[in-house]
Amino acid sequence: MKFFKNKKNLLLLALAIVIGYIVYDSASQPTVNDLQGGFREVAMYRNENNTGPIVRVYAVSVQDTLSKDMRQYGDLMPYTKYGTTTVYFFNAAKPFPNSLAAAEPHFDPKFAPGCIAVYRKDANGQVSLGPLP
Repeated sequence: MKFFKNKKNLLLLALAIVIGYIVYDSASQPTVNDLQGGFREVAMYRNENNTGPIVRVYAVSVQDTLSKDMRQYGDLMPYTKYGTTTVYFFNAAKPFPNSLAAAEPHFDPKFAPGCIAVYRKDANGQVSLGPLP
């Protein structure tokens, strides 16, 4: 074929393949919507401090309270180096908070019985998942 004899055409074809792969790979990354367990973000807090550590806190309702995907859900949430990300998982069948605050425990204590797990990623990137302390 005459098309493949021209080096410019081969270079353009290789470039198109590389760009196509990058687009495909970017579009096929897993998201929180791909996880089993019926996760639904119900509240979110982010501090307004853009010069210091960024604090992100999420409240998530969970249909399947025995889901093993809670760790993976937390890992998929945004994280900033030297900041913290905290995700509170609540049983969807029980009351859960609709708003979060800056101070711990970040939500009204009346919702604590419905909190089934807490995911924390600290400023050093250390991850923990466990019950509410």
